[in-house]
Amino acid sequence: MPTQEMTSPSDSRPEADPASTRSALERLLHAAPMPASRAAWAAALALFALALVLRLWGLGSIHELIFDETYYVKDGYTLVHNGVEMNWPDDPDAAFEAGDVDSYEDSGAYVVHPSVGKWVIGLGMLALGGDNPWGWRISVALLGALSVLMLARIGRRLFRSTGLGLIAGGLLAIDGLHLTHSRTSLLDLVLMFFVLAAFGALLIDRDQFRQRLAEATARVITTGERLSPWGAAGGWRPWRLSAGVLLGLACSVKWSGLYVLAVFGIMTVLWDWWARRRVREKRWLVGGLVRDAIPAFFAMVGTALVTYVASWAGWFASDKGYFRHWAEENGHAGGSPILNALRSLWHYHQEAYAFHVGLDSEHTYQASPFGWLLQIRPTNFYYRSYDYGEAGCQVAKCGAQILSVGNPLIWWLGAIAVLVAVVLGLVWRDGRAWAALSGIIGGYLPWFLYLDRTIFTFYAVVFEPWLILCLVYVMGLIIGPRDGDRERRLAGTLFVGSVLTLIVLVSAFFWPIWTGQTIPLEQWRWRMWLPSWP
Repeated sequence: MPTQEMTSPSDSRPEADPASTRSALERLLHAAPMPASRAAWAAALALFALALVLRLWGLGSIHELIFDETYYVKDGYTLVHNGVEMNWPDDPDAAFEAGDVDSYEDSGAYVVHPSVGKWVIGLGMLALGGDNPWGWRISVALLGALSVLMLARIGRRLFRSTGLGLIAGGLLAIDGLHLTHSRTSLLDLVLMFFVLAAFGALLIDRDQFRQRLAEATARVITTGERLSPWGAAGGWRPWRLSAGVLLGLACSVKWSGLYVLAVFGIMTVLWDWWARRRVREKRWLVGGLVRDAIPAFFAMVGTALVTYVASWAGWFASDKGYFRHWAEENGHAGGSPILNALRSLWHYHQEAYAFHVGLDSEHTYQASPFGWLLQIRPTNFYYRSYDYGEAGCQVAKCGAQILSVGNPLIWWLGAIAVLVAVVLGLVWRDGRAWAALSGIIGGYLPWFLYLDRTIFTFYAVVFEPWLILCLVYVMGLIIGPRDGDRERRLAGTLFVGSVLTLIVLVSAFFWPIWTGQTIPLEQWRWRMWLPSWP
């Protein structure tokens, strides 16, 4: 392969074909363009339609605020009407559920999560009404279905396989943790959506950069063109900027998006360094630092910061926002009104951070992150008990539950696949494995820093797409490469197909306790596979 020393005219090879040289370099960089496929898009859109049906079916059948909807639905409603979250009188849920949605008070509420996730929820109520359960949940349901489509396309690009991408999207479509979040207006699925979209944007940026690098290197080989001492220019990278905006929005849903921003920022620079080293640029490390790492910091961290501050626009514009005039009211005013507002916002963040790190009150469904991958202690979003004749109950006792538990086969096999991905990432230095692990590193591992906090298994939905990518990665290894032995591929395909069939059947079995269906209590017990689930 070329080096930057091979750029003098005497070293050029004019007889080489530029197009074939570039194609060879793209294959070397694993960035050869995949052929456009209408069939691939049609299959991905079919998955999207399936996911949409599963998420919209009976979405408004429970006319109650479920679990933490009691906070985020009402916050979303007041945000879209006032620009900030407002206080409510004591015990407002019954009145809100009955349609009295404007009983909030004329003062800003103290909230400890940024506003973008609640803006998303509020937009659904602007469209369908705040007195309508469909309005409460429609926005999150749509994002849940769209994330299935995104994962199918992301998996295709990451594994260079339409089939593996469709498996990834299909598993996300039918998993219970993702499904219950999609049908409930909490913040975590909104956070997952922006993080997944950012990952997809960075994958596109990675491939486009590698294709430009292949083109520049091919010119060196075929024409003797000299490169800059810093290596090939990275060029304009709009997808990296888009990722910065998306990760800024993620941080504007929950601060835990900061960890993902850090991991993805490191990942995209490592991708660039690997590519430069792969084509044997002489100064790949320093050149990558100058050409890639420093610009990436400003493109992602800088853009994310601007996006995050802009997400507080409603608070800046309002006089009712909590702590809005803290600086003026507490002797910290000075300079311009803009600086006063920023001082007040900084104080707000200090208070909110202190709340988060000090949250250690006992909760029935709190769960250590050590058990999240195995779904040891899932979160109950909703449960009602009925006697004969109530809510369609045809036996002595019935139950209706929304249990935020993942499909056990997906999560238990996924936990094994994560370990396999770690081992193969280290042994084979397989970039696909590390890419599949990136969301787990950024979305899961940081929670082990907060073992003394009150935290829940349902937070795992944020990194679920990457757990599924790890599982699909291992399935791809079982099936084998396209040019592998046909008999081996047939055996691997049949095995993977059998596992997928079992997963679908398990999802069908758990459907009633993911969607709040009224079922006999005995049937409910059949679905409590672990003693820690009820």
